[in-house]
Amino acid sequence: MISALLIIVLLAAIAGMLTSMRVTAPAVIAPASAATLADRLDALLPQTQCRRCTFEGCRPYAEAMAAGEAGINQCPPGGASTAAALADVLGVPAQPVDPGFGTVPDHAVVAFIEELPCIGCTKCIQACPVDAIIGAPRYMHTVIADQCTGCELCIPVCPVDCIMLKPAIDGVH
Repeated sequence: MISALLIIVLLAAIAGMLTSMRVTAPAVIAPASAATLADRLDALLPQTQCRRCTFEGCRPYAEAMAAGEAGINQCPPGGASTAAALADVLGVPAQPVDPGFGTVPDHAVVAFIEELPCIGCTKCIQACPVDAIIGAPRYMHTVIADQCTGCELCIPVCPVDCIMLKPAIDGVH
């Protein structure tokens, strides 16, 4: 009995020594500046999540550009300056935004909900890709202006047409 116990202790000690002596490769930690191409492209996009580029948001569009599956000219909210910056990162010639993806806005806009006609249907809340609209069912909703990206996705879903775009105030998107 004691010999069996000594053998178990000896085996445990040997296993412990072998485990501590095992050589492992050091963990490779990428520096914070080592962003992927998709990361760098995404950082240049306006983050409106408007889907005008035909992708579900800015990140999927950036990934498609990085994979060579989308052009640099598909972002109307970003305009010519964003297209030029994307071209610079990708090393391709700059192009104007393709009008087939929408018009480039002259200035930043935010959504505004008129109080009286709002019926509280929540369709605008569901359509907002950045959660900038708040409210409860059957109560008036409102837009958090500094969170609104002006993507316009809330406008077509409103059954009473009480949402409009207004120029953004300085400091507000």
